[in-house]
Amino acid sequence: MAYAGQMVENPVTGERIVFRQTAADTNGELVAIDLSLPVGGHVPGVHVHPLQEEAFHVTSGRMKFRYGLKTIVAEAGESVVVPAGKVHSFAQHGDEPSQCRVEIRPALKMEKMFETTVRLAQEGRTNRKGMPKPLDLALFVEEFKDEVKAPFPPAWFVRLVMTPLRAMARRRDQRSKSRTSSQTRSTAPAAA
Repeated sequence: MAYAGQMVENPVTGERIVFRQTAADTNGELVAIDLSLPVGGHVPGVHVHPLQEEAFHVTSGRMKFRYGLKTIVAEAGESVVVPAGKVHSFAQHGDEPSQCRVEIRPALKMEKMFETTVRLAQEGRTNRKGMPKPLDLALFVEEFKDEVKAPFPPAWFVRLVMTPLRAMARRRDQRSKSRTSSQTRSTAPAAA
């Protein structure tokens, strides 16, 4: 569970997130983070928050937003607000790192989503752009369906493709857990 002051860093995308206000702090109203992006830093891809507004307040450097069909470059002191349901992506822009305060309303499970994407990247379970690999993506899409979606393909197609992948991912996780527990039993000292 995230807490104010906690920092997580994605080794693949370069995103560094410091939680400033959590769902617990705001009674679920919002999650506020400070987001730092090094030169070349970016989010894993174009996405939509179906139920949440995302407000970016650039505090240093410049950020480039793809917002629907528009491209916006925002500098320190400028803000970009992305309404719920709007396709967008963002990245650091220019020759210096960028920082911004991001507020996401309502909070939903965004903290857990950020922590999950960072953990998957740290474990080598993402592609070079930071997207979870197929089996993990299938579980991710199900877990965070209210927080984030890809703007395409259609939802029915995603369900059709992801359902068997989720089953495969769950079997993989079960096998991994049973191997771990059997290794623990086999290395435990014998009772005297």
